[in-house]
Amino acid sequence: MAGRNVRNTRIASRAVRAAAAAACATLVLAACGSTKDSVASGGGGTGKVGVILPLLTSPFWQSYNDYVPKVAKSEGVDALKTVNSNSDPSQQITDINNQLNQGVKGLVVAPLDSAAIAAGLDQAERKGVPVVAVDVAPEKGKVAMVVRANNVAYGEKACEYLGKQIPSGKVVQIMGDLASVNGRDRSEAFRTCVQKNYPKLKVLEIPAKWESDTAASKLDTLLNANPDIKGIYMQAGGVYLAPTLQTLKSKGMLKKAGQAGHIAIVSNDGIPQEFDAIRKGEIDATVSQPADAYAKYGMYYIKAAMQGKTFKTGPTDHDSEIVKLPSGILEDQLPAPLVTKDNVDDPKLWGNTVK
Repeated sequence: MAGRNVRNTRIASRAVRAAAAAACATLVLAACGSTKDSVASGGGGTGKVGVILPLLTSPFWQSYNDYVPKVAKSEGVDALKTVNSNSDPSQQITDINNQLNQGVKGLVVAPLDSAAIAAGLDQAERKGVPVVAVDVAPEKGKVAMVVRANNVAYGEKACEYLGKQIPSGKVVQIMGDLASVNGRDRSEAFRTCVQKNYPKLKVLEIPAKWESDTAASKLDTLLNANPDIKGIYMQAGGVYLAPTLQTLKSKGMLKKAGQAGHIAIVSNDGIPQEFDAIRKGEIDATVSQPADAYAKYGMYYIKAAMQGKTFKTGPTDHDSEIVKLPSGILEDQLPAPLVTKDNVDDPKLWGNTVK
């Protein structure tokens, strides 16, 4: 009986120690801000990371591409040379498979098509490779985190700015690819905001699919039929700025801010070229999409995911908020300020740091 009591005491002691260890581990995870909202697998925090770009014809993505190797080094991530999917969603799936076949332990992808990217995400999940999505949220599939700004706010900020500048008349929104949640979010937010808050404005729309040539030709046609437009919202300055300004100039409609006949223009991206256009009075404002922060936190989250860390909703330590999307995916919504002539020279804006 005594021997049995000693044995039971030892078993109980081991159970207590195990419970204490588990409790300690739980406390450590809680301190790191981890929950079961998003669970990632990976290679123990080490290994090669593939980085896949949507395109390189935009100054925005060129800047992101330049940031990636610098940030990867500072974050301690072994990133391979970036791969450009060249605006082709099918090619992007092929690029993902090629990276997986090379044995990468993590992927950072900027999806071209919110639905089509699911095929690539499924391949990564089967191989146990965590993925971080940058700029565009997938409609479904497993990702450790989406690093993105609030694209609904992009459309709303553009609407509010133009609505305050233009009492009534026609405004144009040059939309992105509606196969991308970004294009849909910006378009619907702008449209809804105008209808609700500025009913005297009439919205004309150009679906341009992030293509500069398409934007130029359709804007030219629209202006021929509507020479009395008062404002333009460009959903991507990186691809729409140059063709829009050139089209307006060719028609004698590019008037500087303050001049009679000036067409108020708001953009999205925050590239140096937009800042220069604001200084010249050619456009009025842009929403600065954080190319530097996209690169930084893409690397931050993929490293954490490869280490098996998980994340929770709520405010972060970098002035953003993690939210849960309707799909159940977590998204870190980074700040994206409106830039006008009043703050265009702010040295904190990434567009003022590009050499």
